[in-house]
Amino acid sequence: MGIKLPFDLSKPLSGEASIDFDQSAEQVFNFIGEKFFENYPKWAVEVTDFQPLDGSIIFIGAKAKQIRSDNGSEVVSMFEVTDYEPVNRLVVQGINAPYKQSYLLAAEQNPVITRLTFRFELLELDVFMWPFEKLIRYAIEEGAENTVSNIKHLLCTESV
Repeated sequence: MGIKLPFDLSKPLSGEASIDFDQSAEQVFNFIGEKFFENYPKWAVEVTDFQPLDGSIIFIGAKAKQIRSDNGSEVVSMFEVTDYEPVNRLVVQGINAPYKQSYLLAAEQNPVITRLTFRFELLELDVFMWPFEKLIRYAIEEGAENTVSNIKHLLCTESV
């Protein structure tokens, strides 16, 4: 078992990306939040197997198990919903892995525009990985950009 240290909170290891939709916050949140267990594997293309553990309804405390393909290796993790506020945010956090994913929405009424901000935070890192912090940060930021792009593509395609 490796030694793990939390990161300095003044400089978290995280990445964030935002994208705008010409749709109401209700429409965007329906796709991302209310149908999270159905749609998450569609935008998280690295997920090869996904299983909600408490049914298909989303609620604080709901858990899921996923298998992700990470550079040719399969990584199994479980996460739970830690914050759920319809039309505003959905946050999931790893149970057996130290990460948090946040989906945050902000809406403007005239014209109708909804901004989705996705944030991924790595809450701790094995000591032997510290020399690779910049590469990890870059990968997290790139992953955040890919996530919002994938969601926009899927949501716009399914809305047509």
